[in-house]
Amino acid sequence: MSTKPSRLGVPLSSLPHTTTPRTRREFLSHSGAGFGAVALAGLMSDARGEAHSVRPIHGSVQVPNPLAAKDPHFAATAKRVIFLFMEGGPSHLDLFDRKPLLQALAGQTIPDSFGAVVTAFGETKSPLLASKRKWKQHGESGIWVSDWLPQTAECIDDIAVIRSCWANGINHSAGVCQMNTCSILSGRPSLGSWVSYGLGSENENLPAFVVMQDNASQVVNGPRNWGAGFMPAVYQGTRLREGNQPIPYLNPPEGTEQSQQLAKLGFLNRLNRNFANQHPEQTELEARIASYELAFRMQSEAPDLIDLSRESAATKKLYGIGTRETDSFGRLCLLARRMAEQDVRFIQLYHGAGSKWDSHADIERNHSNLCRAMDLPVSALLKDLKQRGMLDETLVVWGGEFGRTPMSERGNGRDHNPSGFTMWMAGGGVQGGQTIGETDDLGLHAVSDRLHVHDLHATILHLLGLGNMELTYIHKGRPERPTVNEGSFFEGLV
Repeated sequence: MSTKPSRLGVPLSSLPHTTTPRTRREFLSHSGAGFGAVALAGLMSDARGEAHSVRPIHGSVQVPNPLAAKDPHFAATAKRVIFLFMEGGPSHLDLFDRKPLLQALAGQTIPDSFGAVVTAFGETKSPLLASKRKWKQHGESGIWVSDWLPQTAECIDDIAVIRSCWANGINHSAGVCQMNTCSILSGRPSLGSWVSYGLGSENENLPAFVVMQDNASQVVNGPRNWGAGFMPAVYQGTRLREGNQPIPYLNPPEGTEQSQQLAKLGFLNRLNRNFANQHPEQTELEARIASYELAFRMQSEAPDLIDLSRESAATKKLYGIGTRETDSFGRLCLLARRMAEQDVRFIQLYHGAGSKWDSHADIERNHSNLCRAMDLPVSALLKDLKQRGMLDETLVVWGGEFGRTPMSERGNGRDHNPSGFTMWMAGGGVQGGQTIGETDDLGLHAVSDRLHVHDLHATILHLLGLGNMELTYIHKGRPERPTVNEGSFFEGLV
């Protein structure tokens, strides 16, 4: 392939993961009454030899499928990601980051030697709050885990605990935005969208990027967290609903024949395609057309996917389904495993949707309830993936937008802390049974092997076979990258 610069000044060798404002398909579609596109579709089908490299448009010509499976930049250790997002900011100091000095200095103000303290609500001189947790070393690795997570502790030898994460967003909106898009400012594509753009989908009958949450509350920033930003809308996440019917209107109306649906879909697509050809800059319509076709194809595969009655009683019990506290998130974790089996590329589960992990007061009650609801389903997901031989190729990521402060707030809570907090990864080539980095002796600042959100995203992408600096999308004449030109893969995880 030629390496001379394109008209945008970008080497043509980078084109496998680069989109230009005007493609040959667009040129051919607008010339010769569109007959040029027919020839192009045939050529592409012959050249690629892929089952779904072109997408059939009922009542129109075939066009390239933007979600066709693509080769990674290099050998990957993970095929898919399950991101378990604890929205609101779980307290690392009460879960994975044991700090004896915090217990010793409880009730005192933080010493000046720990440096500048910046909090969301400005209570920098509040007394230090001791953790009431009981801690124990678990597994052959001897990693400390608190008594709030007894089930996760059973899987600790499969988990790499990253105690040195840090971010820039001190409030929920900026923090959640950055953990999803690498920026505290809205408008950029989410991590799942970059993965969909870079690798496409292995299953044309299901979305490549799925989002689910454990309750009906609005996640901070809403759909922007799984949006495609400046990229075509086809790469955005598909949110499934909570409850027993995650996909509404999945089954066709009674008495409707498939031929009737195909005729309606063809007519609708002809109308949409005519309008889309006149307004190629409006990617939302292209995504809408693709979603109609995906919805039609999902009617054959998705009913089996979401039918948990097919699972054994033992599996349901493993995930806590049928038990009030664990039923909701247990169902999501089991659905995540089933989606992973069907090659859904990026699966994101929100626990505590509506910032319920935010514990400015009464952290004992808040975190106790949330941990009981989350701990068993998460451990079940890890155990289930492992016993099915899927954990090695499925990267599981756990964490929130930030951690909590060692200082107290309102006497019995903790404020936001983006300066140092804990996340963990398991599977997908990650070496379990290890801890990465550390915070200072009070858990305020990350001090060694510090991993910014940019580094976390770069590492996730690397495990999927994508280089964060190689994955580019041309936007307004310049190459955009998923980690905003920062961050690097942390080799210590593998």
